[in-house]
Amino acid sequence: MTDETPRFRLGFLTHVQGRGDDLAQTYRDAQELFVAADELGFDVGWVAQHHVTQGGGGLSSPWPFLAHAAARTTRIRLGTAITILPLEDPVRLAEDVATVDLLSGGRVEIGVGSGAAAAEYAALGKDFERRRELTSANLQVLRTALANEEVGAPGFRIQPTAVGFGDRIWQGVFSGGGAAYAAAGGSNLLLNRAAYGFDAPTDEVQRPWADAYLAAWDRPRRPRVGLSRFIFPAKDKRTALRQIGDDVHRAALRMAESGSFPKGLGVEEALRRFHSFHGAPEEIVTALRQEKVLPVATDLITQFNPAVPDHGAAIRALELIATEVAPALGWRPRAAPQPTAEPATEPTGV
Repeated sequence: MTDETPRFRLGFLTHVQGRGDDLAQTYRDAQELFVAADELGFDVGWVAQHHVTQGGGGLSSPWPFLAHAAARTTRIRLGTAITILPLEDPVRLAEDVATVDLLSGGRVEIGVGSGAAAAEYAALGKDFERRRELTSANLQVLRTALANEEVGAPGFRIQPTAVGFGDRIWQGVFSGGGAAYAAAGGSNLLLNRAAYGFDAPTDEVQRPWADAYLAAWDRPRRPRVGLSRFIFPAKDKRTALRQIGDDVHRAALRMAESGSFPKGLGVEEALRRFHSFHGAPEEIVTALRQEKVLPVATDLITQFNPAVPDHGAAIRALELIATEVAPALGWRPRAAPQPTAEPATEPTGV
């Protein structure tokens, strides 16, 4: 008899990026990814908030976007990885989150973090040097609001009422200390697709962070570890590189300008620094079986960023992830909900 419990939930993450200046098409294409992922059985669809344009896109207002995605989908959960918490009013954010959760039938996951772009803080009048302090303070307010406790003023509670958010708040971290801090607060853990500023492979850097999180966890419920990974399956490695290679190389050169990557990287080293899994599905499965953080992950969050593949290639990659890559690693799609029978009624017309 086999265990029918999937090893992990399967998600995808989009940074809502496109090519050219047609942002309306970029947003429409990103919505179509949610529709396709819903049909393919993905468990969670995530978006990343960016106030600074990133190569043809960048989503500044994730909650209206997710409200629209909720209206176009039926089963997939909807989350942010991340909302930049210091740049938000946490009470207003809680109201938006609760509204989208209500409209979607309880499908929201909220991931938060401090972000990394000083320009975003300057644009919104916040002190970049205080980002960790602001994240901690705003997260406490957000938790209080989503627990339907008084917040902001005596007697004030958000509306609509938030339901069941005790296990749906996630925190992005970039160190073992940050992971332990997230555990102490009861947040689920979000790990980035790559660890910047390290020469060692990303999974070797991040596995101790995940272990620190699990060691510090003292809540009765199961801890959740969300592992974001750059996964792009295609017919073969040559096809994958044609779709993603140039984008990844350009992104690595930009990262080198900020000191996060060494200068002068070639394409292959850029792909390694972004901890990329690309090529034929069987090649990706073999590589992911060696991934050091995946064994403790409860959620595998696949993404194509920093590549911006053509929309058709992105849809095909989602199909390959859901039908070949993830099932080989122990994931199974959710069963479709059974329709509720309509009661028989008498005709009312004349």
